[in-house]
Amino acid sequence: MKVLIIGSGGREHALVWAVSRYGHRVYCAPGNAGIARIADCVDIEPLDISGLIHFARKQKIDLTIVGPEAPLVAGLADEFEKQGLVVFGPKAGAAQLEGDKIFAKNLMQRYRIPTARFQAFDNFEQAERYLQFADLPVVVKASGLAAGKGVTVAHSYEQARQVLIEYLQEGKLGEAGRRVVIEEYLNGEEVSIIGLCDGKRVRFMVPSQDHKRLLDNDEGPNTGGMGAYAPVPAITAEIFQQINNNIFEPLLKGFQQDGIDYRGAIYAGLMLTPEGPKVLEFNCRLGDPEAQVILPLFKEDLAEVCQQCAAGALPETPARYPEPELWGLCVVLASRGYPGSYEKGLPISGQVEDGENTLIFHAGTRLENGRLVTSGGRVIGVTGLGKTLAEARQRAYYGVGLIHFAGMHYRHDIGARGLRRLGVRI
Repeated sequence: MKVLIIGSGGREHALVWAVSRYGHRVYCAPGNAGIARIADCVDIEPLDISGLIHFARKQKIDLTIVGPEAPLVAGLADEFEKQGLVVFGPKAGAAQLEGDKIFAKNLMQRYRIPTARFQAFDNFEQAERYLQFADLPVVVKASGLAAGKGVTVAHSYEQARQVLIEYLQEGKLGEAGRRVVIEEYLNGEEVSIIGLCDGKRVRFMVPSQDHKRLLDNDEGPNTGGMGAYAPVPAITAEIFQQINNNIFEPLLKGFQQDGIDYRGAIYAGLMLTPEGPKVLEFNCRLGDPEAQVILPLFKEDLAEVCQQCAAGALPETPARYPEPELWGLCVVLASRGYPGSYEKGLPISGQVEDGENTLIFHAGTRLENGRLVTSGGRVIGVTGLGKTLAEARQRAYYGVGLIHFAGMHYRHDIGARGLRRLGVRI
């Protein structure tokens, strides 16, 4: 099968790695320096939909897998389908599940999917008045796409008000922040449940846990994700069944009632609260860095399953709790200054290729005069695999120690919560 993967980050490197394992011919647009070692990279940006269609038709691509959310929200899947091209990823109307948080919250309310209480605003004065009576802490979210950086947990009225000023008055996030959601803060443990959907059924992947904050102990600003591990000890078979029964089944039923034909990845970011699992957000693609731990644990031909989803033809089997044989843990190496401004073009040295039980997924890298250099905020993800979480963690951090670039930053506590739950001393 000829497979085109769209994107250039660590998630896309993991997708390319997973698909190429089964002997498929893989192309990636635009890819990165690590992806170029195992796939044919083509210099087409993810939002150049006409360019991607031209390439897919010329190369007779059998399946296109879309990595990031922006081209899906922009209608890539709609345009590919018009051209008779097979694509794994929802159409623009369905991709609003991630592209428009107000749409998603209203949908959850209508389908009676458990989520945080909320109100939506496009007017600063109205939002400010509501804020005066809101319980603290409170969560303020930009409604549009903000690359994982449009969410603030405000612990004071002044902090929340400042975010409203930046979004609604100063236009800090542009169109993405013209409307906001103010919602209650949920206490509990956060997990990521990702499934591959054919419009009627979901093939669940291994539950994972992301680490969104920049610094150890979940401190510092939110990022796109500083590391992840899978599976998650907090997700028992019983809790997984609750998630399927109370979240995914109502979601799929609601889609069918509303005429939404959702074919692609569904990512549910959940909080395990004392009242049960509640949805923090839905995304219309695989998580990053979650993909870098769940794809190495996926024991099927990913391209074949994605093709089944695109055709609306997943096997009719009951939803089941995935029980992997191994654990995976990924540590993200970031540039100094991320998630703010950062320097690019810094030389990367050390072991930047896969080792035994260690996978190196490039994110922000490029080749410059034959030399590997940094080109993004998140530069490389190091994934360790092991028979236990502790073993996977040890292998990941050993791999981290073999890579070097100026200003390299990473968290030292990825997986610590899972180890504590398992009773393992760190």
